[in-house]
Amino acid sequence: MKNYELTVIFHPDLEMNLDPAIEKVKKILESSGGNIIKEENEGKKRLSYAIRGNDYGIYSFITVALPPQAPVKIDSALNIADEVIRHLLVKEDPRRSSVATRSEAEPSKSEATSNNSKLTEEKGE
Repeated sequence: MKNYELTVIFHPDLEMNLDPAIEKVKKILESSGGNIIKEENEGKKRLSYAIRGNDYGIYSFITVALPPQAPVKIDSALNIADEVIRHLLVKEDPRRSSVATRSEAEPSKSEATSNNSKLTEEKGE
């Protein structure tokens, strides 16, 4: 199973009662064989352009592990959901999770500067 990032923009009228809509999306993910890893709700934000006559939307981000055939099923299910005005399902970028590991392994700028000054001193410059 591969990890995917699902971004869902819900209808702004659901702001006061968003839980049933989120549960519906979770149920769609789980019925397709997915395991929810992480969930974030960003709240109501202004859209860059109007979608279905709405200037605002409620953003929710879900990280989920899915089997290979699941993305097509999820896409078709979310296309007909009334609560969802837009969604995007993409594979998680493996480089994004390795950035933290790589940055820990690389020396900081101050360490690099001190290492360079030591090399300069050794050369007699």
